[in-house]
Amino acid sequence: MIISRTPLRISFAGGGTDLAAFYKQNTGAVTSTAIDKYIYVTINKKFDDRIRVSYSKTEIVNHIDELKHGLVREAMKLTGIDSGVEITTIADIPSRGTGLGSSSTLTVGLLNALYAYQGILKSRQTLAREACKIEIEALGEPIGKQDQYIAAFGGIQHIQFNSDESVYVDPVICTPTTKATLERYMLLFYTGITRKAGSILKKQIKNTKNKHEILMKMKDLSENVRDCISNNDLTGVGKHLHQGWLYKRDLASGISNLVIDRWYKNALKAGALGGKILGAGGGGFLLIFCQPKFQKKVIMALKELYCMHAKLEPQGSKIIYVEDIDQ
Repeated sequence: MIISRTPLRISFAGGGTDLAAFYKQNTGAVTSTAIDKYIYVTINKKFDDRIRVSYSKTEIVNHIDELKHGLVREAMKLTGIDSGVEITTIADIPSRGTGLGSSSTLTVGLLNALYAYQGILKSRQTLAREACKIEIEALGEPIGKQDQYIAAFGGIQHIQFNSDESVYVDPVICTPTTKATLERYMLLFYTGITRKAGSILKKQIKNTKNKHEILMKMKDLSENVRDCISNNDLTGVGKHLHQGWLYKRDLASGISNLVIDRWYKNALKAGALGGKILGAGGGGFLLIFCQPKFQKKVIMALKELYCMHAKLEPQGSKIIYVEDIDQ
């Protein structure tokens, strides 16, 4: 039996510039962090040659091509496992449409576990690159590349996307005190609204040419946020998050709505420095960046929403359990 644990993420700035429609013409960049909320994948040898996959549904099939779960099917094909396994996925939070990168986190964790099941260790770069291949090429999802890389690498990273498809992952350098303060400033509110990112991202891709100037500014913000974290300027982080949210709302319809706008304005009135809807937008988790002294007021202002704290996760996808099935 193998168990992998892969972190979800918060993207601070630069989202949208990791889409090929942008980085093929201009270098893209994001600043993101992994958090201590995870997706777990377990793989166990099955007593027969069939395949059993358990997630929100359970599939038991005779052949890999019969699997309806596209990520599992394509990950098994890529890693060369086609029969005789049981695969289970478990998430710390709702795993679809939350804006925390769950699909890519799952893909990276699946690859890591499937390789480990065969006694193979793959690099973080390989896991991220192959996860992109599965989601973007094999399944045709209209998504970017940031989530796969932060899930594989962990930590706080500034990630650059180049026109030749290479990706540079650079740690954001800061003190332990800054990291602890950054954690205290982050509040996550679950809106209860789930959505498919693809529909919003398709609109965003279509609008890329017309929104080029905004996307360039969002890329610059990723560098500004990185520098503020390095310089322990948490107020600056909040201001850049706010500016990034204003830019993001203008990229495509559906990213925000009247309800989300109301929640965000109420948080600002209560003392928050900034924030954003995470992921593609339209629902999921609302990140509010706020000094601790104002957090009670912010939580009361958004009392209809579930509030969650998250800590930074320094590690990416890892194997946390190995049992020798031959023993």
